[in-house]
Amino acid sequence: MNRNEVHPMDRLIRADRMPHIWCPGCGLGTNFTCFLEALNQSGLDPDKNVIVSGIGCTGRVPGYTNIDSYHTTHGRAIPFATGLKLANPELTVTVFSGDGDLFAIGGNHFIHAARRNVDLKIICVNNFNYGMTGGQFGSTTPLGAKTTTSPYGNYEHPFNLVQLAAASGAVYVARWTSLHVRRLTNSIKEAFAKKGFTFIEIISPCPVSFGRRNKLGEGLDEMRYYRENSVIRHGIDPNEADLDLNEKIIVGKFIDIDKPTFLDNQPKLHIPD
Repeated sequence: MNRNEVHPMDRLIRADRMPHIWCPGCGLGTNFTCFLEALNQSGLDPDKNVIVSGIGCTGRVPGYTNIDSYHTTHGRAIPFATGLKLANPELTVTVFSGDGDLFAIGGNHFIHAARRNVDLKIICVNNFNYGMTGGQFGSTTPLGAKTTTSPYGNYEHPFNLVQLAAASGAVYVARWTSLHVRRLTNSIKEAFAKKGFTFIEIISPCPVSFGRRNKLGEGLDEMRYYRENSVIRHGIDPNEADLDLNEKIIVGKFIDIDKPTFLDNQPKLHIPD
């Protein structure tokens, strides 16, 4: 590439932060591209878009995005994003973080923001372990899966994230894998256009840690696994979309409803003199 040529997403990428820190075969580069493409196609004003993350591998995404971005403390991305949205309702606020950050230390914040229907766009990259800090098992690690802290197999029941989001009150709930680039991009675009608390789970490879310990192969091997084992089932009860190492991966759009947001309800409250 000569100096006169630019990357198609150059205006949305902080090129000075490259090269990125993600491992070879990690799905985060693909997920990041889907987000940028959705943002580009949506026609939203970048100056009125904000992206927030917590700690973890996925938490590096805002640092590479050329819009206002915030890398917050572990588990606190959603309350920080809530404050941004309430302070300036004109902003489109996206939280882009990992399963450990959003559902382990940050789980309580997730369920209450969903319950309140705060107008936030939540994207969770689920790689089934704490990839950045050593590959420990977490709240989404499948039963029987091996990690650094479950060398003989995990025996704790994991969260079904799409079920948890729906039960907590999210108005839009979907799940895709890093393989489903077009469907994922379209889903993020739908979330941008949706008013209320939206949630998208992305099943993504972590070949250096989770994949290696569970003999899933390299990043491309995991993508082939997604291709051969993913089943699209739009509109089903998220309770039927549990994840299991030995079962098909259920993907699709499960919830798409409308209801008043937190800010919609706030002016309706009668405050006595």
